[in-house]
Amino acid sequence: MAEKHTGEDWRKTVLLPVLAMAAIVLLSNILVQYPAGEWLTWGAFSYPVTYFVTDVCNRWSGPRMARRVAWAGFVVGVLLSLLMATPQIALASGAAFITSQLLDIAVFNRLRRQSWWKAPLFGSAVASVVDTAIFFSIAFHGSGLNWMQLAAGDLGVKLAMALVLLAPFRPVVRWLTEAGPCKPVL
Repeated sequence: MAEKHTGEDWRKTVLLPVLAMAAIVLLSNILVQYPAGEWLTWGAFSYPVTYFVTDVCNRWSGPRMARRVAWAGFVVGVLLSLLMATPQIALASGAAFITSQLLDIAVFNRLRRQSWWKAPLFGSAVASVVDTAIFFSIAFHGSGLNWMQLAAGDLGVKLAMALVLLAPFRPVVRWLTEAGPCKPVL
């Protein structure tokens, strides 16, 4: 089980992942406004990093802390969506975010004792499918747009990013373990 974090450790174990999640959610909310070709926005490339943050947090501090980080990201995301988007997009964004984050954490936790790459890859992949399905089905419901093509492009980027983000996963966990107050939760 994860060790208890007190005093100065709190900054690294709680504040660092919460701030990282908030920054990525903010960045994604800004980048989603900028097209990256005909089928994507730049937010599609930054958003999958939220799974990386919860996966690193899950490996390092356990699922309880990862869920706290996910809920912090949810609050930031909903507030930003309410300021920057329509109520329908805000609902879609919030529902997709928290459902997929909690699913990522659950899948990761179930696979955590297998090969190092399985938990982050499969957790992120399953969460990406669910996130895409929830977001696009709510956000574009009744719009008349062919959102399936947009969703397919978005999902493709999320799955590719899940693979790409495996490269820094182990070094980041190792760095946090060496610099941090506790050992990773196996």
